[in-house]
Amino acid sequence: MTDDPKTLVSTDWLARHLDDPDLRIIDASWHMPDAGRDARAEFADRHIPGARFFDIDEISDARSDLPHMAPPAEKFMSRLRAMGVGDGHQVVIYDSAGIFSAPRVWWLFRLMGKTDVAVLDGGLPKWLAEGRATEDMPPVIRDRHMTVSRHNALLRDVTQVAEASKLAEQILDARAPERFRGEVPEPRPGLRAGHIPGSRNLPFGELLSKDGTMKDPDALRAAFENAGVDLRRPVITTCGSGITAAVLALGLARVGHDAWSLYDGSWAEWGAFGDLPVATGAS
Repeated sequence: MTDDPKTLVSTDWLARHLDDPDLRIIDASWHMPDAGRDARAEFADRHIPGARFFDIDEISDARSDLPHMAPPAEKFMSRLRAMGVGDGHQVVIYDSAGIFSAPRVWWLFRLMGKTDVAVLDGGLPKWLAEGRATEDMPPVIRDRHMTVSRHNALLRDVTQVAEASKLAEQILDARAPERFRGEVPEPRPGLRAGHIPGSRNLPFGELLSKDGTMKDPDALRAAFENAGVDLRRPVITTCGSGITAAVLALGLARVGHDAWSLYDGSWAEWGAFGDLPVATGAS
């Protein structure tokens, strides 16, 4: 793969730069509520040397009833400073699944105007499979000032997505096909089954290779085009709660497509409101 410190870097790249003074590594592991796993405890037991833990559910907008909505800029800034992450740092984000929740935090950094941030291709599973070092010690925190400039073009709310649906703009859903078609119940109680009218389906796993790494740009383009996406036009990504929608966003960035945004509320919001239309079946 081609390493790009603004989108995706390999385990080899991270190993070479592990001791760089301005490198900051973030473990952004997150599990579905019914998984019975504790990402923070797993981090405490074993993580890439020097990594800090980013709690996706806690570093969110506490004013919202929706899961892990993007936090206010001030909260993001204060939490990251407390982790010793600030201006001038190159950030690399990984998760314990390979590529699953790390792109969500990559998107949050981009939303906050930070572009020197990349996802670790293959994440912790690939790092471990290669026999690379881990530790159980907390990192040494050195305060670094952080400035934030929120880039709201990367975020869409329910009103904007409802308008986009009516105007037949490109909305791309990362959920599994049976959830998109409305054939199975949603994992979160109280949500209707189906998808946003006019949206298309590209399960996030179709952007990944069998080893959990992201496919090369040519294969990514083919996946988007096979899903009916016109890469000359803007794309809004969505999913269950704004986590795997960011995998699609990262894939778009990898093919050089910059006109994308993420629907933060995703199906956790759309599926809960009875006055919003729901479609079932294929795209």
